[in-house]
Amino acid sequence: MSSLFRYDRQVGAAAVKVRGDSVRRVDHCLQAQRVAAAAGFPCARPLTGAERLDGGLVVSAEEWRPGGEILRGDHAEPARRSGQLLGDLLAVLEAQAVEGFDPPPPWMHWNPSGGSLWAPNPSIDGMDQARVPETTHILARRVSARLAQCSLPKVLGHGDWEAQNIRWQDGRALAVHDWDSLVALPEAAIVGAASGAFASAETPTLAPIPGSAAFIRSYEQARGRTFTDEESEVACAASLWPALHNARGEYLVQSRPVAASAVMDQAEERLRLAGA
Repeated sequence: MSSLFRYDRQVGAAAVKVRGDSVRRVDHCLQAQRVAAAAGFPCARPLTGAERLDGGLVVSAEEWRPGGEILRGDHAEPARRSGQLLGDLLAVLEAQAVEGFDPPPPWMHWNPSGGSLWAPNPSIDGMDQARVPETTHILARRVSARLAQCSLPKVLGHGDWEAQNIRWQDGRALAVHDWDSLVALPEAAIVGAASGAFASAETPTLAPIPGSAAFIRSYEQARGRTFTDEESEVACAASLWPALHNARGEYLVQSRPVAASAVMDQAEERLRLAGA
């Protein structure tokens, strides 16, 4: 779910990152990334702050951290390891302030201001929206409405917890990438979204419900507590939003409906578990 305006490029021992975003938000993400790196979490250490280029894009640099492999699969073992790693990260970030991370990226922005259903997304907003079935909009409204009822406190976490953003080596996490996707949202929403997205590699999809359940159990074990009923419902609702965002994109660009098919197969059961 990386922006079309982002790319990484090796320059000596550094990766130079250029993307369309605000300097303020990127700087906050970089500071949290520094905290994680200093705590020994597997990620590159930022080497600079954020600066705006003449063309309006924002540039920064971080350590070059190549290597490792994507952990593929949507079954119990990848779910367990990915959920454990997210638990480790949120433990590292739990003392960090949550101000300065708005707005979240579109795939985590289920209640944008102004009353619109979908958050602004210039790469697809100009396309023919009639290609998106009304069923997708209806499901998105149900998820959005359920998450709008959530009054849980915000925490800081990673908002693009896909397999393609994590590299593993010898059974251990080597590097977590895409720190521009940090979000300040309720813990259960961050974990729920990750539980649906953790298996996404080159093509984003929605993990099967048992895989999401295994992910959340592993996260809970890492954090040493079990979600409340409210948190479990919020997690189930949030698990659908990134997939709905991707399904909308598939319809608009007329690509193979990977996320869309998974959403249609699972949405009603996930919404039932969400109390929606």
